[in-house]
Amino acid sequence: MAPAATRSTIFRLINASQHSACPCHGCRSATHNHAHHGALALNQLRKFATPVQTIEKEYAFEVAASNLRFGEGVTREVGMDLKNMKARKVGVFTDPIVAKLKPMQVALESLESQEDLPFEIYDQVLAEPTEESWRKAIAWARQHDFSHFLAVGGGSVIDTAKTANLFTVYRDADLMDFVNAPVGKGLPISQTLRPLIAVPTTAGTGSETTGAAIFDVTSRAFKTGIANRALKPVLGVVDTANTESCPTAVHISAGLDVLFHSLESYTAIPYTERTPRPANPILRPAYQGSNPVADIFSMWALRTTVKYLPRIAKDRGDHEARSQMLLAASFAGIGFGNAGVHLCHGMSYPISGLNKKGPKYKHPGYVVDHPIIPHGVSVALTGPAVFQFTAPSSPDRHREALAVFNGVTVTDPSITSIPDSEIGAYLYESIASFLDGLGVPRGLKAVGYNKSDISMLVEGTLPQRRVLDLAPNIGNVAGEDGREHLTRIMEASFEY
Repeated sequence: MAPAATRSTIFRLINASQHSACPCHGCRSATHNHAHHGALALNQLRKFATPVQTIEKEYAFEVAASNLRFGEGVTREVGMDLKNMKARKVGVFTDPIVAKLKPMQVALESLESQEDLPFEIYDQVLAEPTEESWRKAIAWARQHDFSHFLAVGGGSVIDTAKTANLFTVYRDADLMDFVNAPVGKGLPISQTLRPLIAVPTTAGTGSETTGAAIFDVTSRAFKTGIANRALKPVLGVVDTANTESCPTAVHISAGLDVLFHSLESYTAIPYTERTPRPANPILRPAYQGSNPVADIFSMWALRTTVKYLPRIAKDRGDHEARSQMLLAASFAGIGFGNAGVHLCHGMSYPISGLNKKGPKYKHPGYVVDHPIIPHGVSVALTGPAVFQFTAPSSPDRHREALAVFNGVTVTDPSITSIPDSEIGAYLYESIASFLDGLGVPRGLKAVGYNKSDISMLVEGTLPQRRVLDLAPNIGNVAGEDGREHLTRIMEASFEY
């Protein structure tokens, strides 16, 4: 529908064409009058048409998620699972730390308990994977031609296993063939991948449920990834015993990822606003925009995280809180795996990527030999400013989020009395207060960035079209690349 101002102009033109004198001076033929005036009106109307191809909006959404098994001690079943799947040879992925811990020990015992179930172990997965670390893992996997894959670890391990699986099937493809455009070619995945079982050891990424895998393009100093439903594991084994050994700092960072997965997916543009409509269903992106199914999972995960993450920060031995956060991570994975994330994640990729060359910040509590802004922390740094920016796009949804952070119902007078125009400011304060309680650094300055770095951080965010295109006021505005908005959000996130 044309805007009201344009419609009224069109109506005036039509009216004028029917009643004003013909400009050919003196022509009064009735036949000429009707034909000529009609042509005149049509020509004038054409001036309002933009000579571009019509881009249709999306009209459907899909729901895809891994099967999930949730319970205390279920890791010991993975050997039977792989035997039931008639695995010929299993590629087992983990990292150097998890390789020495109980979750990996239990998984290996389960594999060894099965007769004629050969497997090989890759225990060199890098925390916060890079293009180089993925290429090493891919080369290793291609040497073995695995029929099945098992990942035991956090999101970095599961994402690396997904990628090794993909390029075992696509033996001649290059990594960048499937990386999200415009960074890579973003080719569709049309072949069936090998079955992957994912056993998460952190309550964070939700990677056990999704078709997303993220890595750091070190040459360009930002993160990107591959997002395709074909990548998702066939089974996520969510064992509440597997986060017992997780350090508090890792619990908090992983939990922040859950928090913003749920918040971003719940406030992403509606799937019906996403363009273009795919010409073929295989081209429909995994990240589709908010939708009724993702909403349910995202909101449950948000409520659960706000309730239980502070409890883990105080006592990582809190069994109930650990169990609920693992479930919240998977629920948020189902939410964002089908709706997508937006600004916090898009901006986090250069924040963590540029750290290796710039501030070289090393987050307390992380036992690594390289600079690291953990993924959840890098996402949280812009959180307050992002949701102040997005609030006008859907005041009701942001009002619901505010009620969750404030521990009241959305009908509470303290929430209903706030005008729509002020919801963003209130939500900013509530998110900032929540992050303070978890000891999150207060803005970009706190992790070593300078104001002069903001332009580089914005440049590193702009290629993240997969997520920026789902951001309110950016993804649903034609021709909007987001540069000005991103600059203001980064500036507002410098310190607070």
